Amino acid sequence: MFNMKAVEPRQLDTGSTFKFRCYKGISCFTRCCSNIDIMLTPYDVLRMKRRLGISSEEFLEKYTIVRTDKNSSHPYAYLKMNNDTERKCPFVVVPDGCTIYTDRPVSCRYYPVGQGTLKKRDNEGKIVHEEFYFFVKEAHCKGYEEQTQWTIGSWKDDQEITVYDSMNREWKELLMRRNLPNQPMLDDKKRMLFFMASYDLDKFRRFVLDSRFLDIFELPGEEAEEIKTSEEALMKLSFKYLKFMLGMEQALNVKREFIKGKDKPADPATEKKD
Repeated sequence: MFNMKAVEPRQLDTGSTFKFRCYKGISCFTRCCSNIDIMLTPYDVLRMKRRLGISSEEFLEKYTIVRTDKNSSHPYAYLKMNNDTERKCPFVVVPDGCTIYTDRPVSCRYYPVGQGTLKKRDNEGKIVHEEFYFFVKEAHCKGYEEQTQWTIGSWKDDQEITVYDSMNREWKELLMRRNLPNQPMLDDKKRMLFFMASYDLDKFRRFVLDSRFLDIFELPGEEAEEIKTSEEALMKLSFKYLKFMLGMEQALNVKREFIKGKDKPADPATEKKD
């Protein structure tokens, strides 16, 4: 999370221009990698655990801490900083920089730009999510003193952000969810499912393939096969499941024979394969 005092209160779009350059040798190099809270997206975790050659469960155990948002009850994974006075990122080595640079989190890629999402209604009354951008200008950062010219669009291309935005877009819709007034927080089971489906992709794969999930939910044949070999496809399914589980939208359809009572589906977590 950015220090809000460093956020320039101006809403920007992809055509907005700025001057910036970061490079090994600039006096503030890696300063932005300390004393910061980095909330990870599911695709961040996927890229980093792949890079390290470990399971998502091992990555989460070793490199993250969990914080629960009081407004939504959602548990989010944050990068666990080194236990020193500067709280340095565990993947940054001074003076060389980031050791996983090509797979760094999306918030690191965007810096010194921030990206946000507005929830609004279109002319037809439908809820839409509109993305916008802003500048983060921290006192220690000397990059703005450089003369390399960018638009936010060209910066996104240079930092290879588009694939991250594409993979994270549906999950960001989940971030917009809030507990209703006078509604209790999500129970322990739903919080566990939220965290598992968001971040622990290897466990979610077992949840889908080792239960009766594919018997309960209707998935197109191509999608049902793709999730067995593509982690990206499996992640997209996890977002659909979360929207369904949280009652946000009918993102998945339950097969008729598994509907119990009045539109109350069976729980794949308790419906094990024979």
